Amino acid sequence: MKIGFGAPVSGAWATPDTLASIAAGAEAAGYASLWTFQRLMVPEGSAMEPVYHSVLDPMVALGYLAAVTQRIRLGVAVVNMPYVAPGYLAKMAATADVLSRGRLELGLGIGWLPEEFIVTGGTMARRGARTAEYIEVMRRAWAEGMAEFHGQDYEVPAGWFAPNPVQRPGPPILLGGIARPALERAGRLADGWVTSSRTDLSRISEGISVVRSAAAEAGRDPGSIRIICRGVVRAGAPVTVPEGGGRVLLSGGYADIRGDVEWLAERGVTELFYDLNWDPLVGAPDADPVGAAARAEEILTELAPGGQPDR
Repeated sequence: MKIGFGAPVSGAWATPDTLASIAAGAEAAGYASLWTFQRLMVPEGSAMEPVYHSVLDPMVALGYLAAVTQRIRLGVAVVNMPYVAPGYLAKMAATADVLSRGRLELGLGIGWLPEEFIVTGGTMARRGARTAEYIEVMRRAWAEGMAEFHGQDYEVPAGWFAPNPVQRPGPPILLGGIARPALERAGRLADGWVTSSRTDLSRISEGISVVRSAAAEAGRDPGSIRIICRGVVRAGAPVTVPEGGGRVLLSGGYADIRGDVEWLAERGVTELFYDLNWDPLVGAPDADPVGAAARAEEILTELAPGGQPDR
């Protein structure tokens, strides 16, 4: 299993210095990837988790990370497709891939917060059904030569979208989601499935089965579909499941967390990234910035896939 790390994009540790420091540390420690995520706004009166209250733009953050790293892959999990036109996102993704010298991982979602649809001018209607055409538009924009597309939901006038991405035929496309139709779309259309922070990891086998069954039904090789897990890490005291009282996966001591990673690998997860943005001592806006950075550095070091960082 490949192990990545969630970049500092939320709350107190989402500063230029910490973003650069964590990126350098993750690359030196042998992590395979760095990941951002999207949250545009917090509606007035909502009870959204602290992680969502102050979030850097994911694609701009990836551009910054491309400039301060050399080898580590750079992913977003996820950009919500209804918030931006496919041709525009194709240009953003191609630019990020060029500037990172071919290291982009592009995760896509369909969104769920009504206020974000309003503020972006997006529509919730048929947002899942539009996914196939959305992806087709991007792939045509990334192809060599002239692009053109005329579909039910999207139009691309004949023209060119240079520069092309470094990765051919384009950056890997990953689809997020927790509902069964979303998992089936990932199996049919994408290079992989990326889990949500709300995914019940104790039942990950069920989701993987849906994704791979959909791939097989679409005539694709189920084993080629990547399963990428956002690992919401709560290092320290174990977090218990309210219903049964058991320990929540990826919580507790470092040995517990490493054991959970092995358990997830045995069930078919191909990649996992430790995401500390959901840790209130790190990703909350009112967390102590110095303490947040120090805690993140410790966890990054203790869970490093290649042992202690060489720096």
